[in-house]
Amino acid sequence: MKRIGLWLTSIALIFMLGCSPQATSSQWVTKQSFTTENFTTLGGEVIPEVQVGWEAYGELNEAKDNVILITHFFSGNSHAAGKYAETDPMPGYWDAIIGPGKAIDTNKYYVISSDTLVNQEPHNPNVITTGPASINPATGKPYGLDFPVVTIRDFVNVQKLLLESLGIERLHAVVGASMGSLQALEWSVAYPDKVERLISVIGMGESDPWTIATLQQWANPILADPHWNQGDYYGGEAPTEGVIQALMSITLQAQHPVIFNQLHAASSATEKAPLQNINENFAAVEQLRAMATARATYADANHILYLVRANQLFVAGHGNSLEEGLANIKAKTLLLPATNDVLLQPYLAKRIYNILTDQGKSVIYDEIQGPWGHLDGIISISSKEDLLRDFLSN
Repeated sequence: MKRIGLWLTSIALIFMLGCSPQATSSQWVTKQSFTTENFTTLGGEVIPEVQVGWEAYGELNEAKDNVILITHFFSGNSHAAGKYAETDPMPGYWDAIIGPGKAIDTNKYYVISSDTLVNQEPHNPNVITTGPASINPATGKPYGLDFPVVTIRDFVNVQKLLLESLGIERLHAVVGASMGSLQALEWSVAYPDKVERLISVIGMGESDPWTIATLQQWANPILADPHWNQGDYYGGEAPTEGVIQALMSITLQAQHPVIFNQLHAASSATEKAPLQNINENFAAVEQLRAMATARATYADANHILYLVRANQLFVAGHGNSLEEGLANIKAKTLLLPATNDVLLQPYLAKRIYNILTDQGKSVIYDEIQGPWGHLDGIISISSKEDLLRDFLSN
């Protein structure tokens, strides 16, 4: 049981807290902050001030044409590689492929990553984000639901402003996993002349009805929590139970049943406590809840709701159809779904591949093999190191 608990803790760190399975790193990184004013959203609303954190690895060359942008997943942040301090237990989530001599070689490329708007963890000391938990300058209180609905395009547009502030006008590549793959794809659609290469890992081109309904299961526990109070809970009791239930769903769906069953092999239908008392849970449920409870420390209920909505609203290009959006792409494209992903299943990436192929675009499709499901986009990404290196070099 102790070993299972350690494995579960590792999973929570790897995917949900933005860490990598590698325990050591030769890179040191500093969190930086970017601020822009009067940011206009895709929906036409104006946010008086937007602030996001960012970090970078490698050196920007004189021509500023060696830039690779990393866009992060739903539960992650800009900490894609390296460590902030020697005492950090683990490096950033993609440290296996970002660094000197690695697939995304920081001896060649300047690699930059930023926190998104409405990041899931506004209370994390290593996250800088603007969202419903931020102070509305008009009222001096947190925005709550007065914060405008934001989209994947808005995440991209903030990143674009950040890059422009550094004098960067073109990307050698944009690379992202899960929600990060949506941002990477949107970059290539919205700004086709600025992106040379696109790598979409465990991603999709649009939210279909199944995905929209699946994502809603992450939001519903928060909406049902009486402490949510229509988003007006700041200064009062937060909807912690709703957040915990939401994070349990996210954690569960990020894994494949095979690996989950292996990790929770001690839990079974023959447990005595659930038979004797309806209030008693199975060991697997209790362990899942323990992980979610730990993660809820930094999370914010409204931020989760806004992230869910941004993903539900996604169709590349935010136009009338996926075909219409993908028609804008000029970048060489590499699609890397995970074979055993039950959250963003490979058929979603295959649809992108088929459309781009029909449109005569340059596109490569391959699948990440592994037992982890959606998590294979993080844990098993090094299995595609040679493919990633070649794609970025050619």
